[in-house]
Amino acid sequence: MAGTLDTGLYPLHHCKTLHLVRHGQGYHNVAGEKDHDAYMSYEFFDTSLTPLGWCQVDNLRKHIRKTGIASRIELVVTSPLMRTMQTAVGVFGGGGYIDSDASPPLMVTSAGKGDHAAITSANCPPFIANEWCREQMGLHPCDKRKNIDEYRPLFPGIDFSLIETNEDLLWKPDARETRIEIAARGRAFMNWLLTRKEKEIAVVSHSSFLIHTLGLFGNDCHSLLRKEIHKAYANCELRSFVIVDRCAIGTNLPLTNFSGGIPRGPDVPSDYEDVKSLDTRDKTSTTS
Repeated sequence: MAGTLDTGLYPLHHCKTLHLVRHGQGYHNVAGEKDHDAYMSYEFFDTSLTPLGWCQVDNLRKHIRKTGIASRIELVVTSPLMRTMQTAVGVFGGGGYIDSDASPPLMVTSAGKGDHAAITSANCPPFIANEWCREQMGLHPCDKRKNIDEYRPLFPGIDFSLIETNEDLLWKPDARETRIEIAARGRAFMNWLLTRKEKEIAVVSHSSFLIHTLGLFGNDCHSLLRKEIHKAYANCELRSFVIVDRCAIGTNLPLTNFSGGIPRGPDVPSDYEDVKSLDTRDKTSTTS
């Protein structure tokens, strides 16, 4: 049947499931809703979750366990800011930590503002921090991170090896990252995810980063899908997506395919000429 299809078909090993999460409510969100100028205040430098934010985290944690998402996630990627790391370990971590645990805590007691209990790294996926999924950088102190050597004792179970500098050299006090720049960073981040071996990944990030990154996608979809992809995130909202590596950026091998013909025998199909024609067309398009 000729014509353009309205659906897409892709090899499974070139696809990944992403669970994209915005952090829970931070103190800067509360102040900024009352007065937008509050975002310029150093009072909210690398701000923590509010008590309401932690409540939002607890509710999302219950949701991912009820739906079975928690048992499928192979990796958690988090922005290296206090509110995103608190959200990441609170939602996807192993629960309350006790001193007799063989595994180190993901987060120690009272990390950041507040007195939240420690969270264990037992029975949960690995966690890694990545600068590429940070919030839009510059001007707003709430989007500036602390030095990495301050975070490591607070979040012993998070891998900070991808962070290149101890000090935050990306945040500028006198210039805000442009929409084009944050979208380019989002593209680089998505391409990095495609190179990972994990097939189901959770990402904990920020409103502006998610909006500008997701804005790169969905423009070839029906308007209903496009609106779903592009709509703004609420605090501690999770949305699940499938991303397809259409440019073969990653090198993941098929794990579920079976080559067939074992043992080998005559198997020329009755429509051999059609199959041969399609194969020739594909080889021609690859080399052209």
